[in-house]
Amino acid sequence: MKNILHYKGFIGSIHYSSHDDCFHGRIEGVDDLVTFEGRSVDELKKDFKKAVEDYLELCRAAGKLPQKSYTGSFNIRISSDLHKKAVQKSVTEGISLNQLVRRAIEKELN
Repeated sequence: MKNILHYKGFIGSIHYSSHDDCFHGRIEGVDDLVTFEGRSVDELKKDFKKAVEDYLELCRAAGKLPQKSYTGSFNIRISSDLHKKAVQKSVTEGISLNQLVRRAIEKELN
């Protein structure tokens, strides 16, 4: 996604509403719904930073961690042909399918 903002380790996704003639967004990667908006890019950026600061303060007051926790386990959906190729590659390399997928994700993120 290209329409994002970053601040203090948080990511905000951005959308435009032609009906309301404004930008709006939400903070991603948190367990709560935290939104922000603005009629201009500058307003949007300011409101995003304010939303992050307000959320951090709310979390401090509630004694909870602001970032969503992840288990390290997730399901993916791919074509049966791609699944077959991935299994064949992992067997050929002598590694598990999990190891192959982890390596592919690490390569993509570096």
